[in-house]
Amino acid sequence: MSQTERHRRLRLLLNRLNKQRKQQARKIDILCNDLIAAQRVFIQQLYTVSFAAEFYKSLLGSADLKHLLAQADQQIRQELPGVRVAFYLRQSDGCELYSFEDDETFAYEQEGPQEYLTSELVDEICKSNRICTLGKRSSLALRENIPGLAGFSIATLPLSDLGRSLGFTLLWCRSPLAVSEEEIRRIEPVMCGLSQAIRGTRVPLASEE
Repeated sequence: MSQTERHRRLRLLLNRLNKQRKQQARKIDILCNDLIAAQRVFIQQLYTVSFAAEFYKSLLGSADLKHLLAQADQQIRQELPGVRVAFYLRQSDGCELYSFEDDETFAYEQEGPQEYLTSELVDEICKSNRICTLGKRSSLALRENIPGLAGFSIATLPLSDLGRSLGFTLLWCRSPLAVSEEEIRRIEPVMCGLSQAIRGTRVPLASEE
């Protein structure tokens, strides 16, 4: 075999090895990225479980509705700094607002969107029984042409009992801040447990009638 032929075969062998090395490197990169993504999802799931556990722990023993909602308000505000919270619960004659922003922490705050949510709009949100938003991506239930709401970012999370609307949790902040989709996803999983706790505070009242 001539020297030229040996060089040609050596180049072919090196080219083949380089291609295999690059393919292997790409496979390793894909595997590493998948592992990193899976780890992030796992960590987020652990964080969600941890928040839910702490949230439900704070509600234990809260037989009084106002105390229950005050605890829920505190936990949500700790989880979402900068976001304000209020609760609307359905009654026989409409919805009752529960807001805990009149403490010293929020004494300096201006009025919130509660001032502009009409009874008709609140009823519409309750009947929708789904997450509603007002901001860059508005849902049907919160239309942007409502006077006074332009300066707020709003999200409502339904409170329901076996599909029956109990009301909703209102999350809000003033522009340019915004209630993000990620923040909604962090809070939404505990709404089911909060709904059951709210129902629990009402059972004794119903049995006394």
